[in-house]
Amino acid sequence: MCGRYTLFTPPAEIEERFGATFEQSPKPRYNAAPRQSLPVITNDAPETIDAFEWGLIPGWADSASGNRPINARAETVAEKRSFRDAYENRRCLVLADGFYEWTSTNDGKQPYRVTLDSREPFALAGLWERWQPPEKQTGLTEFGDGEPDREAEVVETFTIITTEPNRVVGELHDRMAVVLSAEDERRWLADGGADLLQPYPDNEMTAYPVSTAVNNPSNDSPELVEEVDAAV
Repeated sequence: MCGRYTLFTPPAEIEERFGATFEQSPKPRYNAAPRQSLPVITNDAPETIDAFEWGLIPGWADSASGNRPINARAETVAEKRSFRDAYENRRCLVLADGFYEWTSTNDGKQPYRVTLDSREPFALAGLWERWQPPEKQTGLTEFGDGEPDREAEVVETFTIITTEPNRVVGELHDRMAVVLSAEDERRWLADGGADLLQPYPDNEMTAYPVSTAVNNPSNDSPELVEEVDAAV
């Protein structure tokens, strides 16, 4: 499960790290949450950092108001109807510099922030879709001219792929987001591959407890990423 993450690395550093340019200047995110518009790099435009909504709307969906999965399991992503076409054709990098997981304590759930030891930004393996209302997809009018409707609302969305956890995340949760190594990021965009959807090496990651204020998605401030004493 990956339900919250962070990206507050300065934009210039992100652009240099990923060899891509922001379409629009982003705001720092200390508590990125589903339905927010967040930075991604797609295989459709690998030199641009776009902003898509977190929560995938399959291209075949009748409505944008239905279930919008924020995660896709690596083990079934190639078979499930919601993801298989995107897995084959629409892959993306979800940019982050940390993500949150929760573990149970006597006082409730304790959140932890998981990062690379280096604290550098990284990419999560994702899928993306570009959706528009079914009645607009054919562009048919009452006169049947068949011309596409260029004014139709388009919603661009993404989901994050998860896999079995490494040792660090396994102490917190039974799933983890797929963190791609830097050398595999462009390969994921170009070719995909199930062999890339593996747990990231645990000797290069760390986790530390943070405030339960992160539980509320309306909270989004630097204090959220500060280490605190863990509940027991």
